[in-house]
Amino acid sequence: MEEEFHELTDRVRAELRSPQDLVAYERLLGLARKNTPAGREELARMLVAVERPLWAREIAAFVLGCAGDKRAFETLVLLLNYREPVRCATAAHALGRLGDPRTARAAAALATNPLRTAYALHPVRLLAELRAPQSVPALIATLERLLTPHNPYWRVALACVEGLGALGDRRAVPALTAAVAHPRLAAAAAASLARLGVHEEAPAGDGTASEGAASGGGEVEGASADGT
Repeated sequence: MEEEFHELTDRVRAELRSPQDLVAYERLLGLARKNTPAGREELARMLVAVERPLWAREIAAFVLGCAGDKRAFETLVLLLNYREPVRCATAAHALGRLGDPRTARAAAALATNPLRTAYALHPVRLLAELRAPQSVPALIATLERLLTPHNPYWRVALACVEGLGALGDRRAVPALTAAVAHPRLAAAAAASLARLGVHEEAPAGDGTASEGAASGGGEVEGASADGT
């Protein structure tokens, strides 16, 4: 977790607004680094304390989640559904290490909710990482819903295509075959089908999907300011 923790704490430091914030921040980092039972108890109390800033709860939840402490679950799911992609990514990383059986159900609910598609990229990637029973049905359902012309959430669809190829479940063949017809998805869909033993040619000359994958996905296009 070391690299991800440093990225999180560097980002949070830029959000501090007062000397009191800095004192609280340094105390949080001290608790995280000591990693003692008493320290984890204090971090867990921060998750439910009133008037704690979001950044403090994010650090506490991340540390507890990576340590497998299930008290972090609710806060991490909240952050997985947050409007800032960087916080979604941090939460997804911790949830992937939490080992809570509720995680896959929560990620599937977020990925398949049509009202939250703008924020579904990290739940989709988390489902592929978890390889849970909910993963393939949720990714298929999400992909099929996004296979419409000019859909602005093509990066979410691309993550579904790549995830289904990685999961290797032949239930995905119809959805992946349909995705080959979409220029932004065609190359990735053909590659995922090949991993399943199905050879479907992508339209020649299309590099958009691989370009999107190489960029790491980025923020989903079309996300509104209010998260709808």
